[in-house]
Amino acid sequence: MSQGRQLTFNIFRYDPQEPNDKPKMVRYQLTETPGMTVFIALNKLREEQDTSMQFDFVCRAGICGSCAMVINGFPTLACRTLTAKYPKGEITLMPLPGFELIGDLSVNTGKFMRELAERLKLWLHPKANDISVHRLEDPMDPDEAARLYELERCVECGVCVSACATKQMRETFVGAVGMMKIARFEMDSRDARSAEDFYHVIGNQDGVFGCMTLLGCQDNCPKDLPHMQQIAYLRRKMAMTLI
Repeated sequence: MSQGRQLTFNIFRYDPQEPNDKPKMVRYQLTETPGMTVFIALNKLREEQDTSMQFDFVCRAGICGSCAMVINGFPTLACRTLTAKYPKGEITLMPLPGFELIGDLSVNTGKFMRELAERLKLWLHPKANDISVHRLEDPMDPDEAARLYELERCVECGVCVSACATKQMRETFVGAVGMMKIARFEMDSRDARSAEDFYHVIGNQDGVFGCMTLLGCQDNCPKDLPHMQQIAYLRRKMAMTLI
């Protein structure tokens, strides 16, 4: 049986908790195995060569979004990226930009998502007659449920945030993930908020009118969510409130 090719990994290493540590790129060699993903390679490197390496994972199946990182210049999920995709066998790994660095390839996406949810009030605001916990919920139209489900597929991986040029220039920009979640509640017939209410949240340069439509979010989203469609939808809705 022939041995797999040799892969070369250039990995960003830096622990901000260590006062004397400095950012650097460290080079590793690893033998490729059939069906190897970047996630599998990272685990082998940590088990066999460097136990101090930091990166995140949970599901290993592209569902949790934890293993998002920049691979050869593109933000994506490590568990869904095959090493065979890179014919030269050279793979450079960097942490997602735009998030607080925990260490090496690990970033605090959870902190960002929580602050975003609190800032945009990303929860259902029930109508006055829906507040009682004892009242049976009315059945939802299947078409509406399907539209909401499509937007609920977001795994909050942070790839769209890191791929967004506007977000890199303006820290207060809500990004595609913020607009996707706002669109989800704007479409929900159970939510009491009006288009005018949503306008006060995202009808500005930090929201839909700040997007430069470069569509890095659309191009890189690992779940293939309709970011472009939802941004356009919200722009039309917000513009109509001004008429």
